[in-house]
Amino acid sequence: MSIMRTALPLVLLTGVLTGCAGLQKTDWPTCAALGGVTGAALGATESSSWAGGGALLIGGMAGAYCWVHGDGDEDGDGVPDSRDKCPGTPKGVQVDADGCPPVPVAVVEEVVVVKEETIVIRDVHFQFDSAKLTAADKTKLDTIATRLKQEAPSAQLRVSGHTDSVGKDAYNQRLSEKRAHSVTDYLVSSGVPRSNFVSVTGSGESHPVADNKTVDGRALNRRVEIQINR
Repeated sequence: MSIMRTALPLVLLTGVLTGCAGLQKTDWPTCAALGGVTGAALGATESSSWAGGGALLIGGMAGAYCWVHGDGDEDGDGVPDSRDKCPGTPKGVQVDADGCPPVPVAVVEEVVVVKEETIVIRDVHFQFDSAKLTAADKTKLDTIATRLKQEAPSAQLRVSGHTDSVGKDAYNQRLSEKRAHSVTDYLVSSGVPRSNFVSVTGSGESHPVADNKTVDGRALNRRVEIQINR
């Protein structure tokens, strides 16, 4: 019987402390209460008068052990401090198994380069029945020259002139060619490298974009186009 009285307290005390070791610090009152019950049981094995003292002694020991050896969660993210690699995480932030907020994945936006673009010049009217640019025409072409000078040196420019259907086909063909060259020469004089221009042609009235039977349609057909190939 004396052996039982000696061994039983050690077995019970070891069980309580082992259980407390896995608890968080915030659970130390529970651990202490469990220790108190165990202590009372230990005391009672000796005599009823030892029950209260045993409860106080073992409960205090169990609570202290839980506080010292327990695994806390100071930032309240649900990951014990022993495994928390990111302590002090703000409240409410989602964390991974290591207690760290997920690393945002960088989104790389793909830059889409337009390989081909066409600038349509419809508001350059030239002088009547001529390929000579007016002062107003030159002002409008200055804006286009600024834009084209921003293109890479490797950009290829193709200029084509177009007319409406008024007049003979052969005449309109020659006029469209002259106007295409007139625009090109002015752009070069404004700083656009001549080497960028790979072709300068006239299409006469062969490629209308509107109805030549109306005044507005003919105005749309009288144009110079600059195709940019990057």
